[in-house]
Amino acid sequence: MSHDHPQSTEHAEAPYLELLARGAAAEAYDRPALLARADGAGPEALAALESARRLALRVRADLEGRRRREAELSALFETAHDLAGLRDLDAVLRAIVQRARSLLGTEVAYLSLNDPVAGDTYMRVTEGSVAARFQQLRLGMGEGLGGLVAQTARPYVTSSYFDDARFQHTRAIDTGVRDEGLVAILGVPLMLGSAVIGVLFAADRHSRVFAREEIALLGSFAAHAAVAIDTANLLAETRSALAELERANEIIRDHSAVLERASEVHDRLTELVLRGGGVHDVADAVSEVLGGTVEFADADSAPFAALDLTGTNGHAVRDGRDWVAAVAAGDEVLGALVLRGRPALDPVDRRTLERAAMVTSLLLLARRSAGEAEQRVRGELLDDLLDTPGRDPRLLRERAARLRADLDAPHVVLAARIDGGEEGTTERRTADRQRVGSAAAHLAATRHGLAATRDGGTVLLLPLGPADTPAEVARQLAKQLGGALHEKVSVGASAPVEAPAARPGAVAEAYGEARRCLEALRLLGRPGEGAAAQDLGFLGLLLADTRDIDGFVDRTIGEVVAYDERRGTDLVRTLDAYFASGMSPARTKDDLHVHVNTVAQRLERIAKLLGPDWQCPARALEVQLALRLHLMSSAVARR
Repeated sequence: MSHDHPQSTEHAEAPYLELLARGAAAEAYDRPALLARADGAGPEALAALESARRLALRVRADLEGRRRREAELSALFETAHDLAGLRDLDAVLRAIVQRARSLLGTEVAYLSLNDPVAGDTYMRVTEGSVAARFQQLRLGMGEGLGGLVAQTARPYVTSSYFDDARFQHTRAIDTGVRDEGLVAILGVPLMLGSAVIGVLFAADRHSRVFAREEIALLGSFAAHAAVAIDTANLLAETRSALAELERANEIIRDHSAVLERASEVHDRLTELVLRGGGVHDVADAVSEVLGGTVEFADADSAPFAALDLTGTNGHAVRDGRDWVAAVAAGDEVLGALVLRGRPALDPVDRRTLERAAMVTSLLLLARRSAGEAEQRVRGELLDDLLDTPGRDPRLLRERAARLRADLDAPHVVLAARIDGGEEGTTERRTADRQRVGSAAAHLAATRHGLAATRDGGTVLLLPLGPADTPAEVARQLAKQLGGALHEKVSVGASAPVEAPAARPGAVAEAYGEARRCLEALRLLGRPGEGAAAQDLGFLGLLLADTRDIDGFVDRTIGEVVAYDERRGTDLVRTLDAYFASGMSPARTKDDLHVHVNTVAQRLERIAKLLGPDWQCPARALEVQLALRLHLMSSAVARR
């Protein structure tokens, strides 16, 4: 027996050596034992075959592992070689993702890069992806598997994404992953030193267990990828630096031309000032000389960060890719000149921009002085109309004509005040009056009217167009002043003044009515509104100088009166009886000798004509007053 055993072992190993030699599949190694058992081999032979099979499978596994590692190393070498030849960052990133998908044999591969400003990581390149929402994902640090990799700088793998609770699931990320249909995901960090710059992923749309060797392989590839990305960034920075050097050389070559331009702009600005040019003329001239676009920005819209840097010292400063030079008068910043399209300015061009800003400040001061003088003249003319009604109309017309105002046209007098302007310190009240007065003067000038500061508020005399009403002008003025001052401004309006020059005294009377309307708005708790007497119901009837009774009656119950006249109905008498009976339909029907249903139908019709709120206390009071006045005037007319 001992003599036969080595021989049987030889026979047992032979078929497996043949299988190893031709690289047979693993299931083929079961065949020799099955054939021997079919031929009636004894236990010893079968045991020898089983021992040889196990040994052959170990050898086969070892050979497979060596071949796989050789293939991986070869792929890594080829990848590193390919990446080394790339210079464009986008091409580098695409090559990284394509090779990662190929190496691991996954359905999808993708790469995200960290955004240090936003504090998250965003999808940069995908390969094999079909879902648009997935391709546009942004992951906060710690959110999703990728956010966890970016935060911890460690690889993470999941065989079933939606069943994995190790990382934070969010609706946006889960929706994107579900759209893509991903199940198994492996993510490894892209590292530069100790810093994570992004995450490289490989993923399948079915459950899959990634082996340690696959995780190590993707990690090795990620290391190459990070270096390639860094190299591409460095090349981009180098190209940018070379471009900067080239621009510097161009600046040196053009220095002589710059000096000539400086002399030219000096001459042009001097000419502009002498012939009375404006701010925009200065901006156009400097734009042409400097080869960029120069715009004037007032103090409300100019770049505040840049103005804080430049202050009033006269120096132009960089604001992003723009240059900003403050336009100032003493300590007051009036605005700024903003130069766009010239990110690089030499000292001579910078001085050109600064000189233009100084010229602009002189023009603005001159314009302000002229505006203040015109505002003062407008205020004096309105003061004379209010205080000295006996002025010569001819002289008033001449003064108004110089201000482009027509005092023979219909006008309206308006009283304006910041709501709550009577409160606060004396300094605050004074400042509020000045702000309202300045804004009102500007509006009056644009509409060829007059404005003055008076009685703790502002008074305006504005022309009325053919379709204008005092109430509409008051509402419009309240809206305009409130928007300009960012405050609630209340405005009261008078009845129309037909020709202020012909009847100067009518302006003072109208001003009194406008002030009463303004005070009524305050008492009624309607801040920030504009109104005339016609908007205030019976209170307006008391406040108005004209005592327009017919107009009040028509505005209040005119629809009911007209309905009776058209249809021959008895709604006015029903209203009178209804109020006389204490608003009781039962007593009303007795007074009118009609059925209670008839009373109800008439009241329903009245509600449709006057509106559903006609019986509320305030409205009912106005309706009763209008009814009394109508009945009285009708009785007088019958006599």
